[in-house]
Amino acid sequence: MTQYDGLEADDIRERLGIPRAVVVEETGSTMDVAHELAAEGAPAGTMVLADAQSAGRGRPGRSWRSERGAGIWLTVIERPADAQELDALPLRVGISLAPALDAFAAGTVSIKWPNDLYVGTGKLAGVLTEARWRGDSLEWVAIGVGINVLAPTGEAAAGLTNGTRRLDVLSVAVPAIRDAAQRRGKLSERELEIFAARDHAVGRECVEPVAGRVCGIDPSGALLVGLASGIVAVRSGSLVLKASS
Repeated sequence: MTQYDGLEADDIRERLGIPRAVVVEETGSTMDVAHELAAEGAPAGTMVLADAQSAGRGRPGRSWRSERGAGIWLTVIERPADAQELDALPLRVGISLAPALDAFAAGTVSIKWPNDLYVGTGKLAGVLTEARWRGDSLEWVAIGVGINVLAPTGEAAAGLTNGTRRLDVLSVAVPAIRDAAQRRGKLSERELEIFAARDHAVGRECVEPVAGRVCGIDPSGALLVGLASGIVAVRSGSLVLKASS
């Protein structure tokens, strides 16, 4: 039976208080495994955890290899009653996850709209959500999270502090993810405060999704960008900051 840092899936399930945990040594993407399980009826809170991924997914359609033991690669299945504010879910997960990761990072974890976490100038983690529908009804959403334990070499990336145990990180990360997934409606005042205190890009110039100056986010999770004509709200795309000269 596959183990993860010395624990079997049932041990991890009990430790995290979730209905089911599936542990694999390596897969293409935990997202794909999660979708298969959800289609078979896996309950909300089911987690897929891999020691390595050969084709991890990102936005928009990017893929990468997640090396064995170098990070935490997981997907949690949730079954929201409705699709209200589903577009803001990756951001909401980041807002919940960033404070939980502070204890394991070398500095304060910042949030880069719409789905990345940073420490300093290095990317620490990413969030990706994929929903599945039956007609107009939302059936489930898969919430994928990748967290670097060791910073990948040759990249502008960050890792967690030396000696961090992945099981300790999971003990705070999974409840944070699940808490975010249960929230409905617009971002709360508290969520907006957390984001503002950890905004990786506020005040900086960006070139995408539009060229301007980053001014934060609104309660819907849209990115606010200042243009010569005023502030616009952008609800899709990736945030690319202007390179420092």
